[in-house]
This record gives sequence, structure tokens and C-alpha cells, in this order.
Amino acid sequence: MLAIGLMSGTSLDGVDTVLCEISGPLDQLSLKQLDFMTLSFEEDVKDRIRNVIHGEEISTQLICSLNFELGHIFSRAVKTMLDKHGLKGEDVRFVANHGQTLYHLPKANYPFVPSTLQMGEAAIIAYDNRVDVIDDFRVMDMAAKGEGAPLVPFSEMLLYRKVNEIVALQNIGGISNVTILGEHHVQAFDCGPGNMMIDEAMRYFFGLPYDANGACAASAPIDENLFKELIQHPYLDRKPPKSTGREDFGEAFVLDIIHRYPSLSAEQIVSTFTSFTAYCIADSIHRYSQAMPTSLIVSGGGAYNAELMRRIQSLLPNVDVITQEAYGYSSEAKEAIAFVILGYAFLNRVPANVPSATGAKDLVILGKLTPNPFKDSLYL
Repeated sequence: MLAIGLMSGTSLDGVDTVLCEISGPLDQLSLKQLDFMTLSFEEDVKDRIRNVIHGEEISTQLICSLNFELGHIFSRAVKTMLDKHGLKGEDVRFVANHGQTLYHLPKANYPFVPSTLQMGEAAIIAYDNRVDVIDDFRVMDMAAKGEGAPLVPFSEMLLYRKVNEIVALQNIGGISNVTILGEHHVQAFDCGPGNMMIDEAMRYFFGLPYDANGACAASAPIDENLFKELIQHPYLDRKPPKSTGREDFGEAFVLDIIHRYPSLSAEQIVSTFTSFTAYCIADSIHRYSQAMPTSLIVSGGGAYNAELMRRIQSLLPNVDVITQEAYGYSSEAKEAIAFVILGYAFLNRVPANVPSATGAKDLVILGKLTPNPFKDSLYL
């Protein structure tokens, strides 16, 4: 069957959209990536998302509107993919949409409770494209007392687990997260910042969305004092299961550093942030992996940052650091593919959280269904 996966992450690049062919029982899954694209967010959309994430000028009107605005954007991403391949919504079994995370609060102090909020109204996608939509994957894991993240390990177990070998799957989006697959165990957690701090610095100093190929970082040495401060961040000492986001490593955190280190050049700050990201990844594996993996398969936008990849490899000299392309998948498509698999698990009524990664008390089925409103859903 055909399925479309949608993912919009903490980097706010846009909507990653993957078209896949998927079939078979989950323990013998067959999946082929047919196409991948990213529908970029307009700058004003990014600004509205950031306003909500940062708690700036928030109103119930803005949040209400943003949910539907994102729904229209996700719907357009689906339609673009369908039109490109001459397909109709009815030709696709389902769309699996992660949505845009506006806030993720896995740990909370009174009066707040552990919670998570992803937006992008599924009804708009279902109505516009005449297709079944599965979304809101995180909330059931949190209902089961988990952190609602990471969710990608389920798909990684199905696609990458090997006999008699430990494999690490490292995604570097806005946040970096790792899944360590042993033959009989799974570990998965957020390592810390991925591209987030680097991207914020590039926007602040140069008006650019990211450090292309790591050229800026490669042009300057790190600042040892700033680096020593960064690696003392308390998140690194938290034991898994754990997850993080913009709340810890976003714009406010970056601006505070820039203002406290006025003598550093832009290039030094970007270089130091790049080494911090590499350190968080290597440190997580050294500290928390039950055994050293033989390979680290990198995905996400960070896989295209050659300088970041070089620094990760230098910190893990005995690990083969490679990208998703070696396995026939786009490094950018990994998370969107993961949600295709999570949608397929929902379709088959198979629990898809990994309690050892999220801390949930139970295995649970993830996702909510918004059916094609123009025909009976085969789910019902």
C-alpha cells in the first residue's frame, strides 16, 4: 500500500513529506521510499510558531488560528506530493502526521502537569485530500506515564536491528536523539542540541538559516571557556529516559550566551556550538550505551554538515560514522518515514511505543484517526 508521512521538527525548516510503499507483517516489514520533499515554511509562519514556543505575545486567538494554519500547510504538502505522482487521496491508504510541536513538557512542577502539544489540524488534511489521517502520536505514551518521546525507536528496531551487532541510529535535527540497538535491548533518548544552537547563531550573526556544510564552524577554533561551560549543562547528567527541546537549548539560551561572551567572534561561537553538539552525541554514547556500537548511522539535517560529522567521528574513533544514504534512505526523510511506520502500526493495532526509551508503564497503540469524511473508513 501507499502511505505519506509528514514531519515538522524543532528546526522549523518546513514540512518533510515522504511517499512510501509499505507492506507485510511488522516483523517482516517491507518499506520502500518512493519520493521525499520539504515544503518550506514562510518566514511569517515561523515567526508565529516561535512566538508560541517562546511564550511571546500569545493569545488564544493565535493558538486557535495557528492550528488551522498549520493544517492547511500540511494539507498542501500532501497535495503537492500527490499531484507530483498523478495520485489522488483515495490512492493512498493513510497520511501519518507528526504535526508541529509547540511545547513539550515531559517533566513539570505544580501547577503544571506533564504534557505535550503538537498542532496541524488533521481534519483539513483529511477533507482537502479525501484521505484517512493518523496523528497525535505522542499523547498516548504520555497517558501511560511516558515522556512521549522519542518515538522513532520503534521504526529503527524494525529497519536496522542486526544479529550479534550493536548499531546506533543518530538523528540530528533541531535536537539530536540516539537509538542504540542491541540484539536483545533498546536504548533511546535525546542527547541534547542538534542543529538548534548552530542555526540560531547563524540567524543572529549572518541572517542565514544554517551553517552550510559546516564552513563557518570550520573557519575558527572553539572557545575553551564557553565550551567548558556548555558541557556542564544539567541535561547531560540526566539519566535516560529523557527528552528535551527548545525549552532548554532554544533562542533564549543562545542569546544569553551571545550577550555574555561579547568578545567572541561569530565564527568562534558557531564553532563552539558545533563542538558542543558533537560532544553531547559522543558523551551520550560513552555514558549510557551498554556497549560501544560498531556503527553510528546519522540522519537529519546535521548529516549534511561535514564539519559536524568530522567532529563526531573524531570523538568516536572506533565507531563507523555513516549516513542514512548508505541504507538507501534520504538522511532528511528518516523521521517522516518513522511516522509512516507508526501509522502502519496503528492500522494493524500494534503498540508502537518503546517503554525503555520513553519510560511508559505499558506498551500502547499510538495515534488518533481522522477518517476520510467522504467514505466509510476501513479502520471502523
